[in-house]
Amino acid sequence: MAQSVSLSDELIKKAKTYSKIEHRSTAGQIEYWATMGMIAKDNPDIPMNMIEEILISEVELLNNDVSEFVFE
Repeated sequence: MAQSVSLSDELIKKAKTYSKIEHRSTAGQIEYWATMGMIAKDNPDIPMNMIEEILISEVELLNNDVSEFVFE
């Protein structure tokens, strides 16, 4: 359910900048930050880059874009 919220001009400005870099809409960028923030808050011992890698892995699994890992 979409809902309007008030956000600071500074946050919107930063979101517009990052959204262009990361090829998202401004709203998508803010949603991404919110999602990452919630996950980081729930898992304070996991670095942000590891959280991103886990999320990427989940999408790859859903898209069946996986391969067997071979231990050497």
